[in-house]
Amino acid sequence: MNRPKAMIAGVVVLAGAGGAWAVTRAEPAPATSAPPPTGTAQVTRTDVTRQQQVNGTLTYAGSYQVSGNGATITRLPAVGSTVTRGRSLYEADGRPVPLLYGSRPAWRTLELGVTDGADVLQLETNLRALGYTGITVDRHFSLATYYAVRRWQHDAKLPVTGTVPLGQVVFLPGALRVTGHDVHLGASGSGPVLHGTSTAPVVSVELDPAQVPGVRVGAPVLVTLPDGSTRDGRVATVSPVAVTNEVQDGPAQSSVPITIRLSGRTGRTLDQALVQVALTTEERKDVLTVPIVALLARPGGTFAVSSGGRLVPVQVGLFDETSGLVEVTGVAEGASVEVPAG
Repeated sequence: MNRPKAMIAGVVVLAGAGGAWAVTRAEPAPATSAPPPTGTAQVTRTDVTRQQQVNGTLTYAGSYQVSGNGATITRLPAVGSTVTRGRSLYEADGRPVPLLYGSRPAWRTLELGVTDGADVLQLETNLRALGYTGITVDRHFSLATYYAVRRWQHDAKLPVTGTVPLGQVVFLPGALRVTGHDVHLGASGSGPVLHGTSTAPVVSVELDPAQVPGVRVGAPVLVTLPDGSTRDGRVATVSPVAVTNEVQDGPAQSSVPITIRLSGRTGRTLDQALVQVALTTEERKDVLTVPIVALLARPGGTFAVSSGGRLVPVQVGLFDETSGLVEVTGVAEGASVEVPAG
């Protein structure tokens, strides 16, 4: 008694980042019925990547503390507000304390006769940016600087002296996004007054140390925000040191902090909001690719594609789960390969 022979398609699982691809197509067997419908796709040259999905926290770059000048605090900015160049950070004894941009904090009175220095350069750079012309932006406090300071003090409702005493202004690297107050109104501002961050949105991620080797500074990232929209970004920093976090009722866990800078605007998003991050851990540029579904499993763990009515053996490289493409060699660019229809 003859039993019909069954055609069994082998199942090969291809490991990819964050998951696996199952290839269930096999070499065609002698047709006993109408073959399943197929379509075609071209062999293309493009870039492919491997990604891992991790959780992140949307926050803002930098952490800045603003200290007082010893006077009584008479006004504080609203938490969540942004203070820009020339605007008042807070009021002391009823007078504004303006924010100026610079990487060095103020440490002395700036006036005629003061020795040349980087703080003078910072002051003159700000005067020019605020529209006070007629000065040479350098390290020297000149007579022109003196008169520019007087004009600025008049407009800022400060005592018009041509001298900038220590504590009259605050230098920070850029605009300040206020996140909290450290004193209450009426208190003496002899210590910390308020704190904040920059206005540059970043994403903080705590990676398992085993995930770090494939992550490099400058690597592209795709971030999904709480509203479902996505933003491109790049890895800005990868900490060289792992940190240990205590876990209640469990062993301590180590993680490696990384930060991601986003491109474009994020809109109005809550600080500390959770986001999804697709980290690129491996990349191949300008390689030949075919759709993953074009692969045919062959004996011995090898693969082929159907092209021009014949099987063409191929060697596979990186699998890109995001685009659905796989790196291949052994087939010509522009060739048509068979894929399942639909």
